[in-house]
Amino acid sequence: MNQNNNSKTIDYFLKAAWQTVANKYNNIASQYGFTQAAGYILINIHREGTPVSQIANSTGVRTTSLSRVLANLESLGFIYREISDKDKRSVKVFLTPLGVEKRKIAKDVVRGFNDYLNAHFTEQEREQLMNMLARVNDLANKYEPELQLENK
Repeated sequence: MNQNNNSKTIDYFLKAAWQTVANKYNNIASQYGFTQAAGYILINIHREGTPVSQIANSTGVRTTSLSRVLANLESLGFIYREISDKDKRSVKVFLTPLGVEKRKIAKDVVRGFNDYLNAHFTEQEREQLMNMLARVNDLANKYEPELQLENK
């Protein structure tokens, strides 16, 4: 079925744009031995260590996926985890020296890509895009669909 742009949904364009960006980041990240998701997590780990729960909140990664990515980052020697002495349920994640290097690469890649995008948008276009995406995010958070109950 050949659809024109007017018949495609807003979420189609959001997903298509994000997939393209994520694929580009994955292609670049793979050259440095990690993935886009791993790079995003590395960027969100601070020098003084970051609780796993805070990483989950700041990245939006589900707990099961986060556990898998953290285990992979640990096996690659990018991070290590420490259990809190005060609360055995609390785990903090720290970067190893190699992780610090990979974090810098991830930040540089993100900055470079954003510089590229900024160079191709006017300031007004950039502001409009950011405002529209913030609005879509807000509306999506507020959306409560009416459930259609079938009479049986």
